[in-house]
Amino acid sequence: MKYKVKFEYKGVKTIKVSMETEWLDESSIDNLLEDLQRTGRIIKIIIIDEMEREWSQKEYSKLRSKLEFEPADPIMYFDGGYDIQTRTAGIGIVIYYKKGKESFRFRANAKLEQLENNNEAEYAALYNALIYLEDLGMKNLPIVIKGDSQGVIKQLQGEWPCYERVLNTWLDRIEAKIKELGLKPNYEIISRRDNKEADKLATQALTNNLIEGHMKVDGRL
Repeated sequence: MKYKVKFEYKGVKTIKVSMETEWLDESSIDNLLEDLQRTGRIIKIIIIDEMEREWSQKEYSKLRSKLEFEPADPIMYFDGGYDIQTRTAGIGIVIYYKKGKESFRFRANAKLEQLENNNEAEYAALYNALIYLEDLGMKNLPIVIKGDSQGVIKQLQGEWPCYERVLNTWLDRIEAKIKELGLKPNYEIISRRDNKEADKLATQALTNNLIEGHMKVDGRL
């Protein structure tokens, strides 16, 4: 989560001036708040997060203590594959997130039947990724969603129309789930190479190699 700070400054020989920072990460916010307090010339401080919620400095300090124990900053990768001969789909999902100062990775895949093509598999992968995100307890957060399906992402961004009834149904489900979870999505189209983890999981699902894992990691992709 990123934050920005609004504050009012009043020097000994100056008029009161209102200022606002750019978006900053948590460590930068903490350092800034400490420096501002040292001046002794700050009248009012408001902290705003990416979800447009506002706190006083005292409220923000309490919030930070609470957030140390909750998942944050999710980055989601999704991919879908389809076997025409067996008419089955494989989906792959990877979610990176932080909890306090630690980083985690969740991976899962599944084999699905009764889907019509690879495009539908992509939508199903993203929808199921949101279900897993909910299970991990992530709500009311900004989220980065990355996939190599240009059609899915462009349609979710409202840049491309969707004329297929089945895919429109999936779009409605995805948008409803995002709204239900209170997420603020930032979509990114990436190459298949950059989506290799989710792609591999989807391929493995088609061969009945089903995987679900959750672990702490040193860094983040």
